[in-house]
Amino acid sequence: MTDPGSPQFMQTPTAVDPGALLALSDQHHARPVRPLGSRTVAGHLVKPYVIEAPGRTVTDAYVQTVLRVAADHLATAQLRGSLGLAVLLLHAGGDGDYVLVHTWIEGYMSDLALYVGPAGEADRLRPGRSGLAPCVWEAAVLAHERDAFTRHVLDGNGPIEERLAAWRDDTMQGEVR
Repeated sequence: MTDPGSPQFMQTPTAVDPGALLALSDQHHARPVRPLGSRTVAGHLVKPYVIEAPGRTVTDAYVQTVLRVAADHLATAQLRGSLGLAVLLLHAGGDGDYVLVHTWIEGYMSDLALYVGPAGEADRLRPGRSGLAPCVWEAAVLAHERDAFTRHVLDGNGPIEERLAAWRDDTMQGEVR
């Protein structure tokens, strides 16, 4: 058994790519995130957000198209155990567009659908490849939303309408890293 304090244990594992990690570090930057106000989509209470890479802007027309994509996905969400609450991320990324539909489902679980497409072409969004997961900026918003769901809905007090109002109003705005 290798001693965790030994020099052999402290060596960088072979799968770690120092050059790629440093390149990511050099290019990492803050991105603005803003909520778009809650709304009902396919019977779900949805909190949409926009994340924009430098030089990218999400238009109202883009938002409307993405809401239709989310509605198509959420129309069958009850088959996946949906509890009726969802978060929608519209990420105008540096290399294309990403849309995430995150739905709270039964058993303290969540359902996540990712759509990808060319920059600024919401009508060309398609389901992402198997295994694709949120990027660092998207994960920051989802972490906030996990905490808001737990704080207001699961651990909240009072009637469910008050809990849902508190969850709906607890949004993230500003820069994420």
